[in-house]
Amino acid sequence: QLQLVESGGGSVQPGGSLRLSCAASGDTLDYYAIGWFRQAPGKEREGVSCISSDGTTYYTDSVKGRFTISRDNAKNTVYLQMNSLKPEDTAVYYCAPDQAVLGYCSDYVPPDDYPYWAQGTQVTVSS
Repeated sequence: QLQLVESGGGSVQPGGSLRLSCAASGDTLDYYAIGWFRQAPGKEREGVSCISSDGTTYYTDSVKGRFTISRDNAKNTVYLQMNSLKPEDTAVYYCAPDQAVLGYCSDYVPPDDYPYWAQGTQVTVSS
């Protein structure tokens, strides 16, 4: 079964950059839309970005112009380049397949028991 592992998080100052990776094993990502989600302390998980199987990208309004999602099917990996980071970007970031419609992004945020959630990677933006 598909397993995903997030990496690349860390602590940066406001205005800094990080590149997150979502590496897949057990299955290919070629036919799936992959989303990035985040959860800040005391808040519910929210969708951040998604990339469809054909490379179409989507972003929540708060990160447009700052974040870029991409995929490298040969490496079975999806990336999230985060620039101009703000303190409000502080959260644990997760990736997961969007299974509402095969290959297409949706607005669906999976529940906590979604089997594809991994450990996530912590992003902290502070001075």
